[in-house]
Amino acid sequence: MEVKVGFIGAGKIAHRHMEKLTKIKGVKLISFCDIEEARAREAMRKYGGRYYTEYRQMLEKEDLDAVYICLPPFAHTDQEILAAKAGINIFVEKPIALNLEKVHQIEEVVEKNGIISSVGYLYRYADIVNRAKEVLTHKKVAMFLGYYFCPIPPLHWWGARHRSGGQIVEQTTHIFDLARYLIGEVDEIYGHRVRGLRNEKNKNCDIDDASCITLRFQNGAIGNISSSCLLSHGRDWGADLVTPNMRIQLHLSSHLLKISNEKEEEMKMQIDPYELEDRAFIQAVKERNPERIKSSYADALKTLELTLAANSALDKGRIISL
Repeated sequence: MEVKVGFIGAGKIAHRHMEKLTKIKGVKLISFCDIEEARAREAMRKYGGRYYTEYRQMLEKEDLDAVYICLPPFAHTDQEILAAKAGINIFVEKPIALNLEKVHQIEEVVEKNGIISSVGYLYRYADIVNRAKEVLTHKKVAMFLGYYFCPIPPLHWWGARHRSGGQIVEQTTHIFDLARYLIGEVDEIYGHRVRGLRNEKNKNCDIDDASCITLRFQNGAIGNISSSCLLSHGRDWGADLVTPNMRIQLHLSSHLLKISNEKEEEMKMQIDPYELEDRAFIQAVKERNPERIKSSYADALKTLELTLAANSALDKGRIISL
């Protein structure tokens, strides 16, 4: 079976998926849509097919088996709904939106139409993460300590919370999702923030300089996830987990796992998780088998709910129950 794929959004993250998809047998890149014509044309020049600047037109004209929706958080409107109603399977880059009402509406349409859905929480596919998950089987996790530190990305919308959701929703969402994947669901969340330390002329930049979010998991574990975009250069993100007689260190930015217990174990990431998540999605589409997907739209909705609750806890200055 040949899987015919289109793209809505042709920016940097979309090109990463395009590159991986060209290495998968039985995939054909058919069409590319972006509001910036030059980006859509560049994708067409590189990978063939046709280009569009209006996604509705592309979805109507093209015979697609799957579409990758690689948009900024604020730009999600009816793309997923139109694709699902047309019977087109969807891969959506995180975060899936900024509005829970919207994502519940999308999930209902996806479910009703029997659509294979996948969301870009790539670390669920990483070999080092799944080794950690294997080691944690039947163990009681006491503590999860996650972090994401970086400069502000050079994107005009990233520093405006009403467009990006803020660092927690747009970026540290990977760490919140990892906590859910490795430990389970959260029932209480609380946090503190720092603002006003950044010397910037851009008045539209209203995101936190730094935040610390405290989590209590349903299984009794506790956690903290820290974020900051104050750095001038360099990036570092990952998580530590503590269980009786064991510490697990996931240095995601350096692709390294360290396990410390009776003996020391160290493992380097062997396969790009972007490649693994794209292969899983394509295979799921070929087989009509959603079990291959580690982060469906319905599951990603729960991660969005968690990160939005973190923002709410910061805004209200109190514990939020989920």
